[in-house]
Amino acid sequence: MLRKFRIKINEKEYMVEMEEFGAPAIAVAPVQAVAVQAAPVAAPIAAPTAPAPAPVVGSGEGDPITAPMPGKILDIKVNVGDVVAENQVLAVLEAMKLENEIVAPRAGTITAVIATKGAPIDVGQTIVIIQ
Repeated sequence: MLRKFRIKINEKEYMVEMEEFGAPAIAVAPVQAVAVQAAPVAAPIAAPTAPAPAPVVGSGEGDPITAPMPGKILDIKVNVGDVVAENQVLAVLEAMKLENEIVAPRAGTITAVIATKGAPIDVGQTIVIIQ
């Protein structure tokens, strides 16, 4: 299943289509790998953080919208009961210092908001559910 994402890099917006993991592969031109050696960096001391607010869950019926990559939820743009249009921004996910907008694959109604602002998220974890 192809998923669409709107990505902003240096104030330029790009619309990207990606195939979901587990779906049949499509033919892609080979990409040459480049080895990168990172310089050692001292780990920062983490400041104590307040616990993340509990997710707002509605009926939970419908299709889950999941994280396409690991990262941190910077913002949730919808609430339970919101009617959304196709390609409307649902959440903003920070991954590798880039802000990635997670958009609705189709029009529908948000039945549950699972992820919380500021929380880490892994590949495949549900962010919201749309019906």
